[in-house]
Amino acid sequence: MNRSRMVQAFLLLFPLGISILFLPWTVQAQEKDIVLPESGIHYPGGFDPNTVGEVRGKIHGLSQPAGGPIQFRLDSGRETYTVMASPQWYWNDLGAKVSAGTEVRVRGSKSMGKDGNLYLIAQEMQVLSTGKTYAFRDDDGYPFWKGPRAGAQGSRGGFGSPQKGIGGGPGGMGKGRR
Repeated sequence: MNRSRMVQAFLLLFPLGISILFLPWTVQAQEKDIVLPESGIHYPGGFDPNTVGEVRGKIHGLSQPAGGPIQFRLDSGRETYTVMASPQWYWNDLGAKVSAGTEVRVRGSKSMGKDGNLYLIAQEMQVLSTGKTYAFRDDDGYPFWKGPRAGAQGSRGGFGSPQKGIGGGPGGMGKGRR
């Protein structure tokens, strides 16, 4: 093969090779915002930083509805929230393992669904018995599973912020504190 053909082949194949490196982020970032039928909550885009709070309680009824996020009921003793965490693949990448009765602290955006129930779009979750923390969103509510935002400078850091070295940030970098 002469040098000219090698250069042509390189110029043709190099951009293809580079684009393959970014393909997983592109596919994940294209997740569409949906309205969950039972609650009327927009997901994943329904996070409102103005309604962020923390709820401590016990997990019940962990599930993943078709086409939606991992969900569970969080009983705080006074109120019960339906927590919406992340897509199942991201939950699995973080290595999140909880079962009925596990006591957790969840920070997230609180809202009332059209069904009259309380909802919490999770930003971070800490398993109290182990101290493991799982981060789902940055301080502005942007989902980590969508990859980095163009020009993003990172989050300011919360109790499970990847900037503190715990939780799971973009690219599955964290598995939680052990």
